[in-house]
Amino acid sequence: MSNPALSWIAVDWGTTHLRLWMMDGNDKVIARRESDRGMGSLTSDGYEPVLLDLVGDQLPETQTPVIICGMAGARQGWAEAPYASVPCAPPSLAQATRVATQDPRLSVHILPGLSQMSPPDVMRGEETQIAGFLASEPNFDGILCLPGTHSKWAHISAQEVVSFRTYMTGELFALLSGQSVLRHSIGQGWDDEAFLGAVSEMLSRPAGVAAELFGLRAAQLLQAQSPDVARARLSGLLIGMELAAARPYWLGQEVVILGAAGLAKAYETALNGQSAWCRMVDIEGITLQGLTAAHGQLTQTR
Repeated sequence: MSNPALSWIAVDWGTTHLRLWMMDGNDKVIARRESDRGMGSLTSDGYEPVLLDLVGDQLPETQTPVIICGMAGARQGWAEAPYASVPCAPPSLAQATRVATQDPRLSVHILPGLSQMSPPDVMRGEETQIAGFLASEPNFDGILCLPGTHSKWAHISAQEVVSFRTYMTGELFALLSGQSVLRHSIGQGWDDEAFLGAVSEMLSRPAGVAAELFGLRAAQLLQAQSPDVARARLSGLLIGMELAAARPYWLGQEVVILGAAGLAKAYETALNGQSAWCRMVDIEGITLQGLTAAHGQLTQTR
């Protein structure tokens, strides 16, 4: 049975999963749903069926706008949403790609990502998080750090993304802890002192990272180093290496960390250890805020 309160649908469609919010006419959440049917498991003709599986029974007979950010707009996604080039404001709905659907009840709009020519870089999904943050703090001038599989550092000024840089820190951690020789030495716990020590080592001597990484294995074999210490040190070595490279972004700047609590807290701890000026903002509310801002642009054009 359709839901008469349903006005529009917000979707964050990533590589491995998606999050979806059903919204009423006052931009309040009616229901939230998740799926593991991310871009990586779909072909272009698979997106609409996934969407209908999640919300088809709730759709009214009239068209319902669906505002999507993330990897659904990648070249190998549902439909490519071309990048907007920085420096620029986070892309608006006017720049979105409209997707033809089999079901006439759907009106699908995919927001574009951002690109940078020098040095070459791209983002998809994070631009909507940036838009959501700026909707609540329009006068912000500083740096946004978005930790994740591929961490982003973005310079924001006058409500525009001036430049950004991506670091594969999260993916490196997953690969090294799960598929390298280090997998025999890495536990599931944590040690704050070991983490901060590793961060400081990399900020001082980033060129030594390869040796320090193998040292995690050797310390376990020769010194019975705790697997929890090894995990914290691995994270600290990789985040420290990232901070060393990203120093021009955060040194002397206000940094706002947009991310999930666990990983974002590690970045906050690392930055605080360097006396950086930083604070954390939860990412889920920010993502929905960005999608809501885009939907507001749709209603203004009607």
